Amino acid sequence: MIDRATMFDPALPSADEARQALVAVRQEVAKAVVGQDAAVTGLLIALLCRGHVLLEGVPGVAKTLLVRALAASLRLDTKRVQFTPDLMPGDVIGSLVYDTRTAAFEFREGPVFTQLLLADEINRTPPKTQAALLEAMEERQVSVDGVARALPEPFVVAATQNPIEYEGTYPLPEAQLDRFLLKLQLTLPSREEEVAVLTRHAAGFDPRDLSAAGVQPVAGPETLAAAQAAVERTAVRPEVIGYAVDVCRATRESPSLRLGVSPRGATALMRAARAWAWLSGRDYVTPDDVKALALPTLRHRVELRPEAELEGVSADGVIEGILASVPVPR
Repeated sequence: MIDRATMFDPALPSADEARQALVAVRQEVAKAVVGQDAAVTGLLIALLCRGHVLLEGVPGVAKTLLVRALAASLRLDTKRVQFTPDLMPGDVIGSLVYDTRTAAFEFREGPVFTQLLLADEINRTPPKTQAALLEAMEERQVSVDGVARALPEPFVVAATQNPIEYEGTYPLPEAQLDRFLLKLQLTLPSREEEVAVLTRHAAGFDPRDLSAAGVQPVAGPETLAAAQAAVERTAVRPEVIGYAVDVCRATRESPSLRLGVSPRGATALMRAARAWAWLSGRDYVTPDDVKALALPTLRHRVELRPEAELEGVSADGVIEGILASVPVPR
């Protein structure tokens, strides 16, 4: 929850200044990543909502580069964990190490102690290590040896994964999927975008050196704090709340779904819609905002029935059908 004192802190930028800075962030990311505008917007929405993002796409569509460029433009501390089959929970959250000088155990922080954690190829590690992130993502703390240790603010997990049908992957459990605010699907670029990518590389672009690509920090944690406070002030009328609830309840009654959206998913949809409304320059939420965020917010919270999968039905298709059938308030 936003600290109400920060909402009127004169040291923070105004809401309009924060919005302009986040627009500039998009422009900075575009210096390193061609296309993927929807993914950039989704990551910004997650930061505004203090949520986490799951980025899914085949290898080579700039998932990792996108997160690194965003962190650089927002002046956020970031760490990357390459998830592998032999990765252990302690490699992520940290562990107790015996110090011979003091004859005592001391806690050595893992890479999770950062502001933007890039969990690369999260579905290549077994469920035991995947579960190590559950407490961090929900409570923003980790517990080791009975002691809870708070994580930095802001704390956002941007996890990448290859499509489940790829060899050597482990599907994420429902409990962990539900903790991601958004699931964004990165598609292959168009021909024009791919030509632009190759042109940049031919001119000497090095994805390991973002500063050489011209990516500069144009915002920071104080910008996010001001923006998060402004998002909380975005008005939501009762009929729009009712519409979001009706969409989520319809997923529980769909004959194509074995698992519908939980109340946590409905809350996530409302949070994401508020952030999108504010980014769009409005101080109120419309049903169109709910529609715009329904797919990325709900697609990973539903589960198809086996017979529906055999018929070629997709989660996105079911949600789109529900959006077309649920009455929209005026």
